[in-house]
Amino acid sequence: MGTRLYVGNLPFSVGEEQIRDVFAQNGRTVNEVRLVTDRETGRPRGFGFVEMGSQEDADGAIRELNGFQFGGRPLTVNEARERVGGGAGGGMGGGARRGAGGGDRGGYRGGF
Repeated sequence: MGTRLYVGNLPFSVGEEQIRDVFAQNGRTVNEVRLVTDRETGRPRGFGFVEMGSQEDADGAIRELNGFQFGGRPLTVNEARERVGGGAGGGMGGGARRGAGGGDRGGYRGGF
């Protein structure tokens, strides 16, 4: 398994093949490109992840592409970090949604 990079500030019109081509410059190996889209609308969210073939390829990509002008925008490229707490993330947390009814919102009434 290679090193996963976060790529931010992407133009919304960019496709995975375009990103692959940019990251594969200078002989670097790209294992996978995944652009993140909004679950509800399917629209791009302006960031994604690129898995490079090696740490050396990842370091070169960060060095050369962080700040690189792509589609009129400076890219943000760094090593991806695991989400704190894991899970699917996003959204409103868990439990009942506003207007779902039920539940006492009066606060805790017990003693210590």
